Amino acid sequence: MPYINYARKEIQFKIVYFGPSMSGKTTNLLCIYDRIGRRQKGDLVVLDSEDERTLFFDYFPLDLGSILDYQVRFNLYTVPGQIRYDMSRRIISENSDGIIFVADSNPDRFDNNLLSFTMMQETMQLHGIDPEDFPFVLQYNKRDCKSPITLGSIESETGMGAVPVSEAIASRGIGVMETVHWLCRAIIEKFKV
Repeated sequence: MPYINYARKEIQFKIVYFGPSMSGKTTNLLCIYDRIGRRQKGDLVVLDSEDERTLFFDYFPLDLGSILDYQVRFNLYTVPGQIRYDMSRRIISENSDGIIFVADSNPDRFDNNLLSFTMMQETMQLHGIDPEDFPFVLQYNKRDCKSPITLGSIESETGMGAVPVSEAIASRGIGVMETVHWLCRAIIEKFKV
């Protein structure tokens, strides 16, 4: 649910990057942060604990314009991928307006993708989010690995219907901006309805 600041004439949406540990969530956010201009972003905040890291920053996509003279801002967050940080994921995901699930294309990580995907679905249910009517992108990251998993394999295995899919190599910046821009546009379109 977006936050509307009437005094500043600003609408803030929240995007959460979900996925297993080491899938490329942080790499996606750092790539976005490095590629956008100073005027379009706030400070990058890194919350480190013993073995968990959460990043977030706000992003003003100037190319997407405004809504009824309100400036649009997106707050981008990563959630920890380790299984034991379920409470952190739930708190960070609360009130999100869109999710990018970052899957690791390495075949050895397929079960980790499925487990994390199931945790994401449970988190969405906990927050009363209807997956059929929620802006979502499934990003198959690390497409440059040897014998990457087949596109559609996660959706097939989890019984999820057709969802928007993107391919990325976040470590090289490939597919990262396209993924976030697609989701930003989907969130704005849903909000306008």
